[in-house]
Amino acid sequence: MPTTARSPRTRCLAWTAAMTACFAVLLAFVLVSGALPLDHRIDSALHGVALVHPGCTRLNLDLTNWVWGPTTTRLLTVAAAAVLLRLRQRRQALWALTACGFGWALEVTVKAAVGRDRPHWRHPLDTATDGSFPSGHAMAATIACVTLVWLLRLHGARGRRWTSVVALGAVSVLGVGFTRLYVGVHWPSDVLAGWLLGAAVVTATAAALAPWRTPQAT
Repeated sequence: MPTTARSPRTRCLAWTAAMTACFAVLLAFVLVSGALPLDHRIDSALHGVALVHPGCTRLNLDLTNWVWGPTTTRLLTVAAAAVLLRLRQRRQALWALTACGFGWALEVTVKAAVGRDRPHWRHPLDTATDGSFPSGHAMAATIACVTLVWLLRLHGARGRRWTSVVALGAVSVLGVGFTRLYVGVHWPSDVLAGWLLGAAVVTATAAALAPWRTPQAT
């Protein structure tokens, strides 16, 4: 019996379901148990290192607040959308902006609903006042990086260029998660939740808006 490849929309929906299910399991664990088994251990270890290495701490603060901050990643998305509009790729521009905006709204909503407290330290290195779960930095970076990498793929990135783009995106997503732990403002489960929910937002909005379709097919 012949088999047919699944459509891009079907694959996106499958990834959305998988990421959402993982996020739901993690959320249930946090609501019931309060934290993952390694949350406190990892944060305590990193905080101890941060206190005795002020130079490295300063670097992580700059990376988390400026280089990989949500404002930076969202502005990159808006800039990419502007370029796409100039190229008359309206569907792709709409997708990028929808993923960014919907992700931001979802992050704020989930943070308020869960109301998880952030780590508390005798000698804090950074401050944050809103809810801890999920990490907004991790979620924003995931949405921006996955969206931008995907767009570059749609516009012909291949070979070494593609490898470099994927590597840069992965370093950014993983890096921002590490910085949030290093400066002591998130639990590891917050960061993991941000990654999962961010990825689900990208694939869900892609399934809805089909950015791979050409302007002639719209």
